[in-house]
Amino acid sequence: MKVQHTDNPSLSATRGKAGALRSLIPTSLKFQGILWLSLMLLVIVLAASLAIGRYSVPIGETIRILFSRILPLNETWDSLQEAVVMTLRFPRTIAAIIIGSALSLSGATYQSIFKNPMVSPDLLGVSAGACVGAAVAILLDSNSAVIQISAFAGGLIAVAVTTTIPRLIRSESTTILVLSGIVIGSLMTSIMSIIKFVADTDTQLAEITYWMMGSFSQVSFESMAPVLPTIFIPVALILLMRYRLNVLSLGDNEAKTLGINIRTTRGIFILCSTLITASCVCLSGTIGWVGLVIPHTARMIIGADNKKALPIAMIFGGIFMLIIDILCRTITPAELKLGILTGIIGAPFFIFILFKQKRQIR
Repeated sequence: MKVQHTDNPSLSATRGKAGALRSLIPTSLKFQGILWLSLMLLVIVLAASLAIGRYSVPIGETIRILFSRILPLNETWDSLQEAVVMTLRFPRTIAAIIIGSALSLSGATYQSIFKNPMVSPDLLGVSAGACVGAAVAILLDSNSAVIQISAFAGGLIAVAVTTTIPRLIRSESTTILVLSGIVIGSLMTSIMSIIKFVADTDTQLAEITYWMMGSFSQVSFESMAPVLPTIFIPVALILLMRYRLNVLSLGDNEAKTLGINIRTTRGIFILCSTLITASCVCLSGTIGWVGLVIPHTARMIIGADNKKALPIAMIFGGIFMLIIDILCRTITPAELKLGILTGIIGAPFFIFILFKQKRQIR
């Protein structure tokens, strides 16, 4: 007896919805699994960052010292261990997590806006401008607060000039904006070379080098407090609007069809990413490659959906920055600058990206 199969539209629609639901469940589970594993790894690396250094503290004592601030624990540690963990290492550990996460988010946002995996947070010249601002303040023998303000102002001025150039030539092309950023970045680099040439080699030049290569050695909670709002508020805004990045990545015509004001939305994302990058440079100086390497790594693992990729990129950025900071203060007698190790890791990864994009370029 033959069974005759007939097409049933409602049945086909039901099967289609069920198939779509089944396809979504593994993706959601994968995201949740990677999210929780990443958070666990972040906690482990955080504890290691507090314990590892030239003066090592046992991990058990490190955890007890950390929790003694919120729990009534008996003191089994000495005052030196507490000072090393809470005064020296805890501020720079928190700074490493914040800056690594923020730069990764900024880089991922830029890459989505410009639809280019080679884009990094200093694309529009913000890092170079911030370094020039800090260097000028150092030449004037200003205090640390004025140096931070000057660095922040320098970054914003550089981006303002970059975004003004396309308006002067009446072009809204992202390519023109990118080229303007390259030009302004090169100009700021030249100005920095002049500043380094006239700086005092015994005092000022060393501090300028700190800003150019990046370090957490001078970070404290007091220096972080004024800058944190200009990091946290833009980060929160990007995360709340991250679904719009997916829409922008579809193309201008599709975004307009979906009711997105392209110019305003793109401007908000660029402004937030610029504020984040300038604020991070204020705290730690220029740290290259993080905003390029980490977002691309997150997308390779979790996919291109920014609603999932951005949070993962932030966690990966915090882990990566903690590991770099641990290596900088342990592998050599003198503490290395962050930019040295991030460059050593980032350059080979950049070559890997070029090989991966080889077919698309052809």
